[in-house]
Amino acid sequence: MNRFEGPGGREARIRYLDGDFQVTSPGAFVRCAVTGENITLDELKYWSVARQEPYINAAASLRREIEANPDLRKR
Repeated sequence: MNRFEGPGGREARIRYLDGDFQVTSPGAFVRCAVTGENITLDELKYWSVARQEPYINAAASLRREIEANPDLRKR
């Protein structure tokens, strides 16, 4: 399915796996858990399997990881 087919501007529901993700409810995008920005599925590269959250970029992913594990700041 490409961005011009199907669910249009709806938010997708995703199950995040190691190195892949599974669309459980069709949509065109997901929302970054840190910034709230929309991420089209073809641009989705960063997520947390443990927290089941998508991130817009590596910086947002690191920010959430540090929030979840404050001890990382000490390293």
